[in-house]
Amino acid sequence: MNPPTPAELEILAILWRLGESKTQAVNDELCKVRPVGYTTTLKTMQIMEQKGLLGRKKDGKSHIYFPVENQQSTQGSLLDRLLNSAFAGSKTALVMQLFGNKEVSKDEVQELKKFLDQLESNEAANQSANNLRNRNHGHFKS
Repeated sequence: MNPPTPAELEILAILWRLGESKTQAVNDELCKVRPVGYTTTLKTMQIMEQKGLLGRKKDGKSHIYFPVENQQSTQGSLLDRLLNSAFAGSKTALVMQLFGNKEVSKDEVQELKKFLDQLESNEAANQSANNLRNRNHGHFKS
C-alpha cells in the first residue's frame, strides 16, 4: 500500500478522531484549518478508498467513510519507512535528530527516561528468561 500523502493524513486524522463520517463532516473539519472545496475532499477520499486507506459503506444516497487501519498501525508504518529510508534503520539516529532539533519539555524528558527504563527492564527480563530456557535445555555447563 502506498503511504498517505500529507492531505490524506489530514483526512485520516479527522476520521480517527471523529470515527466513521460522511464527506461533508470531514470537509467541515478541514475548512476549520483552511478553505477546501467539497469536491476536492470527496475526490481525495475516493482516491484514498482506491488506495486501500479508507473503506466506505452506503448510507441512503451518500456514503460513510472509515479508516481501514488504526492510527497506531499507520503511524508505525510511516515511521518504519522514515527510519529505513532516512536513518538507515538507526533508531538512535532518529531519536537524536528528533530531540536535537526541537525544544523538549521537562515532562517529555521524564517520559522518555521512563520509557528507556522500561525498555531496559524488559530487556533484562527477556535475557533472564532466555538464560533459564538455555539452562533447562542443557546448553549451559554446570
